Amino acid sequence: MVLPASRAQVRLGATTVTFLPDGHARVVPTAVFPASTPTGWATHSEFLDADGRLPVSIGSFLVRTRDRVVLVDLGLGQVDFEVPDLASFRGGTLLRSLAKEGLAPEDVDTVVYTHLHHDHVGWTTDVAPGPTLPEGSAPSALTFPNARHLVAEAEWKHWTGTAEVIGPDPVAVQGPLSGRVEFVEDGQDIAPGVRVRATPGHTPGHQSLVVNDPGDDRRLIILGDVMHCQVQVAESEWGFVFDDAPAEAAATREALLTELEDERTLLAGGHFAGHVFGRVLPPVTRRAWSSAE
Repeated sequence: MVLPASRAQVRLGATTVTFLPDGHARVVPTAVFPASTPTGWATHSEFLDADGRLPVSIGSFLVRTRDRVVLVDLGLGQVDFEVPDLASFRGGTLLRSLAKEGLAPEDVDTVVYTHLHHDHVGWTTDVAPGPTLPEGSAPSALTFPNARHLVAEAEWKHWTGTAEVIGPDPVAVQGPLSGRVEFVEDGQDIAPGVRVRATPGHTPGHQSLVVNDPGDDRRLIILGDVMHCQVQVAESEWGFVFDDAPAEAAATREALLTELEDERTLLAGGHFAGHVFGRVLPPVTRRAWSSAE
């Protein structure tokens, strides 16, 4: 039985990439992967808990280069709730995880969002995600006041004016970011050795991050929600229930998996339970996951 991931780190030369836990979810696997079946999950039962649910890690990736401090995604925030027949969610430990690295929120110089689903924006402000705040509520303060906040323009426009439960609270998240958010695009360097990689499908402006360091011939790709669990390495056709464009998400995932069949490429799956860092092994009969920890 696998548990939500704890703190873990990979070093590439002088650059470190550290998973900082914020919380976790426990999901009904066939509900969130509609193409899957109980029989299919029986083949991957080692990833399920005693209740038959799939544990899902939630947190941020801290990328520290020689002179930069970057956070990729901002977790759930202070929440504890359940969606019947789908999933339970609990979060709130990100700032404590950051403090264990010797950092305060003021030390973060860049926040980059892979996308704006609620479990990736939770610590944007000091207001917990949830139902839209009452009209006229004052904007809350940004949790990381000195940081640039970066997102794809297509992602920002997709959620502007909406109040879907899976997206950002427009008052608690997009409101405070207005005037502060900066748009980034495919191939753009946001820090030394940290480059944006467009990976649309899960959402229109979904992006991943590619991390390199001149002192190491390897690279690491922070996936975002291209994949939600290690099982999708082998079952790449199992799309996620909240994929905005399922066919595009599947094509993006398959193309990236083929590229990941390279021993010098590590991947970081922020929702992977157990071990968030690993590699994709080339298929013999089918692809397999190999933990890097």
